Amino acid sequence: MTNTNATATTTGNTVTLRYFAWVREKIGHAEETIAIPAGVVTVAELIEWLKTRNQVYAAAFDKPDVIRTALDQTHARAETKIGSAREIAFFPPVTGG
Repeated sequence: MTNTNATATTTGNTVTLRYFAWVREKIGHAEETIAIPAGVVTVAELIEWLKTRNQVYAAAFDKPDVIRTALDQTHARAETKIGSAREIAFFPPVTGG
């Protein structure tokens, strides 16, 4: 499913976003391909931009400090630059036992 903001200027970097667990449940799909808007450089900026897309994304990313992120299957912090990542995954903290 592609869901882009037609009025946003993009950087030309197209990425696949993958959503897991309750993030996926709130958004309503497991993945999508988007063009990163110009000015969105870090994971935190991407999350802030995603929250502006609609109420569904705003609810899913309401507490960004609890959402974990991976760029190309490597864990990343909020301040991590997206760079040339091809895949960005969002998931809740993993607990186990």
